[in-house]
Amino acid sequence: MQTKNHTLPTIALLTDFGLTDSYVGVMKGVILSICPIARLIDVTHAITPQNVRQGAYVLLNTLGYMPPQTVYVGVVDPGVGSARQSVAIKTNRAVFVGPDNGLFSYALKHCEIQEMVILQNPQYLLATISSTFHGRDIFSPVAAHIACGVPLDQLGPSLTKLEALPPPRLEITPQAIYGEVLDIDHFGNVATSIGRLTWGNNDLLALVPFFDPQPEPTLMIEPERCTVQINHRMIDIVGLTFASVPRGELIALINSADQLEIAINHGNAAHELGVQIGDPVILSIN
Repeated sequence: MQTKNHTLPTIALLTDFGLTDSYVGVMKGVILSICPIARLIDVTHAITPQNVRQGAYVLLNTLGYMPPQTVYVGVVDPGVGSARQSVAIKTNRAVFVGPDNGLFSYALKHCEIQEMVILQNPQYLLATISSTFHGRDIFSPVAAHIACGVPLDQLGPSLTKLEALPPPRLEITPQAIYGEVLDIDHFGNVATSIGRLTWGNNDLLALVPFFDPQPEPTLMIEPERCTVQINHRMIDIVGLTFASVPRGELIALINSADQLEIAINHGNAAHELGVQIGDPVILSIN
């Protein structure tokens, strides 16, 4: 197959399938059988099963680091086989293929949508559609065809409205910022919805709401006046690095996605604190 330009197409995969079973390998096989020149990127296959919001957050955090017009295949799909639509969305930054369940809604807030379609043309699907594995039978072949030049208007009828997830909790007052746990990584570091945060002049933290970016900070915070409360534990150190505290101690810091994160130097904060995705977090300003 020939692409419309000289750049090899990129397809990025994000699922909750894990790597124990054959699901991811089969999806890659389908993609490369249709578009053998595609470059495949595994964003992650370790999204907590059925946790669409975590998948949406992780996908958003990768958006700025992929090649232009990467085709994302997102499969965190507890409604597979139900009445939910299968969709493809073309934007100025990427193309998204997957279920219409809000998985792409966080990333789409940072994109200009150009075209949206429902995936119905059998010419671009596998011959038999399972009711439990649309990642193999619908999303992978469609992504491969898009990557190798098939325009979206050939895939099915246009779509005018998408399902959207509610934004993560972020309530800002002069005394406190209220958020929630969005993600827990392999190390047990706990990422929260409190952000975007950046270190400013005179060691001040500048807050810009992550899902409603503004050119200027909405709040300036002095780190030494902050405490973080999570699952009945108080953390009074907001530092630059994990090593800002001795081994085994808790610290709050700004992670690589500019979100408030709770960690333990050489430890697992999620286990120590007993937290889960969705648990409340409070950044108090004393």
